[in-house]
Amino acid sequence: MNRVESAGSCFEEGFSCSQAVSSSFGPGLGLDRETALKVGGPFGAGMGRRGDTCGAVTGAFMVIGLRHGRTKADDEETRDRACGLVREFVEEFESRNGSVICREMLGFDIGTPEGLERARQENLRGTRCRNFVRDAAGIIEQMLE
Repeated sequence: MNRVESAGSCFEEGFSCSQAVSSSFGPGLGLDRETALKVGGPFGAGMGRRGDTCGAVTGAFMVIGLRHGRTKADDEETRDRACGLVREFVEEFESRNGSVICREMLGFDIGTPEGLERARQENLRGTRCRNFVRDAAGIIEQMLE
């Protein structure tokens, strides 16, 4: 199973979008799956179910950090490269999905009780959100090659 399939499978198991992306790439980048699941948990559904930045996107940002993050405060070149990769990721994700903001991508705010209930009723997790996870994982997979 490749990492895109792994992310989709993890999401379908019931983990959040952020957890699905970060845990599918983390083990190959020095972060074990369990820790990736723990760290990625609060970012799902637009940053703690706030409808802000899509969790699949924040999971991808974690992967960029694992692969290209700086470990020395004065390493501006590495910082700039990671930030450039984030911008590159965002541009591609937005070109496919119109935004990186959960509520904009869904067309309503899952950060409200009514919006969260609507998302459940419309099974957005099993349809649209699953596609966002696969898009994020596919973009990151291409970027890591």
